[in-house]
Amino acid sequence: MAKRLAADGWEDQRWTLLRVRTVIGRRFHLTYTIQGVCKLLVRNGWSCQVPARRAIERDDEAVAGWVKEVSAVSHPLA
Repeated sequence: MAKRLAADGWEDQRWTLLRVRTVIGRRFHLTYTIQGVCKLLVRNGWSCQVPARRAIERDDEAVAGWVKEVSAVSHPLA
């Protein structure tokens, strides 16, 4: 599937509804609305997944420490 995205000129690997609609149009010469593409995908067992937006520089250990620290201050009895 990643090769398909690269072949169609998209740099990243996200299959958006708009991209799926474009590929359907190019391969099968059919036109769908965005809602129609969504219904078609759901009917065929696909689900909508949104990637987590995280900074590349994110330090998960530092975030976990911060959460514990803030939690201790916010809920001292917990």
